[in-house]
Amino acid sequence: MTARVLVLCTGNICRSPMAEVLLRARLDAAGVDAEIGSAGLLYEGRAASDGARAAMAGRGLDLEGHRSRTIDGAMVAAADLVIAMEPRHVREAVAGHDAAWSRAFTLRELLRRAAAVGPRQEEEDLGDWLGRVGADRRRIELLADDDELSVLDPYRQSQAVYDDTAAELDALLGRLVSLAWPTPDRVLTASRGRFDELQAAKQGNARRT
Repeated sequence: MTARVLVLCTGNICRSPMAEVLLRARLDAAGVDAEIGSAGLLYEGRAASDGARAAMAGRGLDLEGHRSRTIDGAMVAAADLVIAMEPRHVREAVAGHDAAWSRAFTLRELLRRAAAVGPRQEEEDLGDWLGRVGADRRRIELLADDDELSVLDPYRQSQAVYDDTAAELDALLGRLVSLAWPTPDRVLTASRGRFDELQAAKQGNARRT
């Protein structure tokens, strides 16, 4: 069955188009049948930002034909998974289609929760796995715009910031593929990613003490 994924950010000109093509490339390489799209809250018909196009060109991916779309309820209703860059994008998706709550997450929230429940099991439906991932989740958790749940916006920043954002997105999406569309080697990748995250957190705590 084709997996339909919708990626959201604010303008659909920086983060979500980069995430769209990065995720599509990873799923294509993994042989996963998927339709990936993106949208935003603000703009209709705009090209991807120069920084986003350059960051993707450096990875052999093309955003030249991208044109921004504004989110609507039909897009959200059609998606099996909605991946947002910030909590407010999840709120917007759910405001337009309340039933999407069980399958709309920020990318960082999704990975955090998925690491706790483990990868999707063989023959397990994506929706069933997302149900496990989101068990006991409360809407109040996404009322604040928490940087720890977000991929920060590179809009109007330097090319170096765009490149860093692209690298961050690619690493996070690689872990997502390992968890949501697992094979033994991809599960190992996800486990290593979680270990690296925990080590980084420990180092950060050590520096603050």
